[in-house]
Formats: sequence, C-alpha cells, structure tokens
Amino acid sequence: MPWLPSVIWLVLLVVFAVVEAVTVGLASIWFAAGALAALLSTFFTDNIWIQIFLFVLVSAVTLIALRPLAKKYVTPKEVHTNADRVIGREAVVTEDIDNLTAVGAVKIFGVLWTARSADDDPIPAGSTVTVKEIDGVKLVVAKKG
Repeated sequence: MPWLPSVIWLVLLVVFAVVEAVTVGLASIWFAAGALAALLSTFFTDNIWIQIFLFVLVSAVTLIALRPLAKKYVTPKEVHTNADRVIGREAVVTEDIDNLTAVGAVKIFGVLWTARSADDDPIPAGSTVTVKEIDGVKLVVAKKG
C-alpha cells in the first residue's frame, strides 16, 4: 500500500496541529512542521527511513531555530512595580492587625498599607514586622524575629 505512509504522516500532522491549537504555548508546532516535511517527501520517495529522517531533522531544526524566538515573544513578561520593593523590608504596625476582624495597617517608606498577618496571629500596634508578600492591596506581614 504505497499511500499508507502519506496517510500516517497526514494523521500525525493533524494530531500535532490539534495539540498545538489546544495548548497555550508552542508545544508541538515543531513536530507538525516535521510531519509536513515527511508528508511532502512521500510524493518523491517510498523510503520510510528518508521520511523519518526528514521528520526528525525538520522538527529538530525548527525547534532549535525558532524556540528562542517563540519564548521571547510568547512567554508573558513579569511586570515589576515599585511596590515590590517592600517585600522583605521592615514595617511598623500603626493599627492592630487581626485577620479575624479584617483590620490592621502598617507604615513602610512613609506609606500606609492595610495589612494581614501571615500566620493569622494578632499583631499589636507599635510592633515591627517583616513584609512577606503583597496580596492585592494588602501586605502580608510576619512578626519580626
């Protein structure tokens, strides 16, 4: 059956294209290109080893050549803000922090932030705390020490 390799490569091309369409990142486009090259080679040769070689070669070349470009343009960049500079710094509690009643505030770099305790323990006003993370518009803090 001389048409069988063509059908196999066509099925693989469709499978890789569907997988690529379903995934968010570029996961199988390289293999779809290799399957296309192998499919096209079936019109010129019946040698399955040449077809497999072309599949592997084209897949590898497209992966090596295009992956860095794809990562650069497809991978979302993390946008840092000046608020990130408070993480790991010390702050002074200006209003008792109590996660149960959802109250609490700290002052850091002259700016007043609402705050929550990282371990759910109340923290009295006047205490020094360390900022662990930012959760929305609140700082998550832990007692210093």
